[in-house]
Amino acid sequence: MNNHIQRLNAVLSSVKETFVGKNEIVDLLGVCLIANENAFLLGPPGTAKSAIVRSLSNCIIDGKNFEYLLTRFTEPNEIFGPFDIRALKDGNLITNTEGMMPEASMVFLDEIFNANSAILNSLLLALNEKIFRRGKETRNLPALMFIGASNVLPEDDALNALLDRFLVRVKCDYVDTDLLEHVLMAGWNFQNKEGIEKPQITPTEIRELQSLRKTVDLSPIRKQYVDLVHNLRNTGIKVSDRRAVKIQNLLAASAIICGRQEAITSDLWVLKYIWDTEEQIEILSGMVNLIIEKESPANAHPQAVLNNAPNAEELMKEVVHLKGRFENDNLSFEEQNVIKDKLRYIQTRSNWIKNDEHKQHIQTEIELLWHKILQAV
Repeated sequence: MNNHIQRLNAVLSSVKETFVGKNEIVDLLGVCLIANENAFLLGPPGTAKSAIVRSLSNCIIDGKNFEYLLTRFTEPNEIFGPFDIRALKDGNLITNTEGMMPEASMVFLDEIFNANSAILNSLLLALNEKIFRRGKETRNLPALMFIGASNVLPEDDALNALLDRFLVRVKCDYVDTDLLEHVLMAGWNFQNKEGIEKPQITPTEIRELQSLRKTVDLSPIRKQYVDLVHNLRNTGIKVSDRRAVKIQNLLAASAIICGRQEAITSDLWVLKYIWDTEEQIEILSGMVNLIIEKESPANAHPQAVLNNAPNAEELMKEVVHLKGRFENDNLSFEEQNVIKDKLRYIQTRSNWIKNDEHKQHIQTEIELLWHKILQAV
């Protein structure tokens, strides 16, 4: 199995070299592959969402990939395939799925929230159970994972059910300006060096890693995980029992990618990507980082120990924003907890500011805000 892990990591490294500044996304897709869970990419056009998925899919040999841009007028035949005319003459409704989603190893659905009612139910079942059902026809899907993408989050409750089928959610933004030169060079090389041999892995090898994932020992971190889920619920971040169970697959997958058969505290990094709204991203990061930053073993996942140096000006803006929100007398108990969690996160981040004068100024403002909060209790 070590050979399979090395092959997968080689594939992920190759994709990361091609797409500068997208390591977070690529690593999460790798975790989802082993976890057999779905991933959702949120970001504006032109942020390489499709290209990243396509590049990863092309490294999975002997498999079939399916990619489709959904519109409000997309019909079931365009996703699942048309009915077999020959079988239809005999009175049998059988779908001709050749080259369509039901036969694909990797499935990428762009603008997923354009899904209409005609395909929604079948899509929900496929995403949740990896089952294709149409009329009397039912079959298991070979999909290793589904990846959805959109420029915006859904507002319709029916589409929120669709988002719920994607356990991992990650933002795909424009790359930082400081890295733009590297992006241009990587993009130029990507466009003009076709035919170069890339690392590859087969669907069979991935499925074997998915089976190995089930043997990972999660007991060393189960109590920490349970406590974290309780804290998230108290903060107002909904983690259903079903999702809590499925997140364990992500924890085990993180361990497998690192070559371990036992989960460690740093594997909890994956919980930073279970948000429902963009406002929850920072809260999750703060709560999870407070736990995993206490442990940085050599065999931790790279994303677990990656913390960007904080921007003093941005942190100060956050403190001022939280101060303004706290002075609102109509805050609910959950909203007060959110402010406290964000403030704790900012307080932790402030310790990493290199400029001592800026650090002291921000920490003084944070202490003043804590004093107000404690007085109001």
